[in-house]
Amino acid sequence: MAQSNAATVTLPSGEAIPKLGQGTWEMGERPNARKSEIAALREGVDLGMTLIDTAEMYGEGESEKLIAEALGDRRDELFIVSKVYPHNGSERGVQSACERSLKRLKTDRIDLYLLHWRGGEDLEGVIAGFEKLKDDGKIRHWGVSNFDTDDMEELLSLDGGDACATDQILFNVARRGAEFDLLPWLREHRMPAMAYSPVDHARLPRGGALEQIAAARGVSAFQVALAWVLQQPQVFAIPKASDLAHVRENRAALDLHLSADELAHIDRQFKPPKSKRPLEML
Repeated sequence: MAQSNAATVTLPSGEAIPKLGQGTWEMGERPNARKSEIAALREGVDLGMTLIDTAEMYGEGESEKLIAEALGDRRDELFIVSKVYPHNGSERGVQSACERSLKRLKTDRIDLYLLHWRGGEDLEGVIAGFEKLKDDGKIRHWGVSNFDTDDMEELLSLDGGDACATDQILFNVARRGAEFDLLPWLREHRMPAMAYSPVDHARLPRGGALEQIAAARGVSAFQVALAWVLQQPQVFAIPKASDLAHVRENRAALDLHLSADELAHIDRQFKPPKSKRPLEML
């Protein structure tokens, strides 16, 4: 089941990408799970979840190798996202890191390449390195991850910073701080937000609104939480799933439309922010 046009978000370039993708954090690290993880990734692509997120940090490249093994024969169907460590955050550093990721992914291009977080990088150099990679056809878009509003303002004040395509952030019903200022800022600048850990790494509280809605709908509380994220404007999500059942459950959440009453019920338990909060990270 492919994703419909309504199930996409638009990058600043005008390119539409899937609103629901697949994360790979902690995948590729356990040999006894490899067969299941490969099957899960392939099933997700079959279901239209063709956006695949990874990073050089994930298993020190093992996640990227897993993606190559699982989906190397389907590269043209995919929108691959990877991320570079801050300690590689210089003009030459991001180019060298990208070359290593390309080799592990066994591809000639990364569709979206992100600076993973702020950590002493040379931001001007990162931008220059990303732009060189774009010019060379090795990446198609670039962006950032774990940048708060002031970080985004700094980025856009630099030469070339306005080419940023997205900000990947921790965002879910239990961690809503970004709604106060960061998400409105991104929408104003026509950048979609990329939500990682959209079900809070399976640590959402038991009972309450999510389970009540889930029981009434005949779905799981995690599906309700994921549907909530997917219903936010210009937000796309990358939940991880390591087995077929979990992949199918994630995909079904895309078709779960929460009513205004259900959204209000969630707001009563997971209250929207009324003031600025520091951006959370995992």
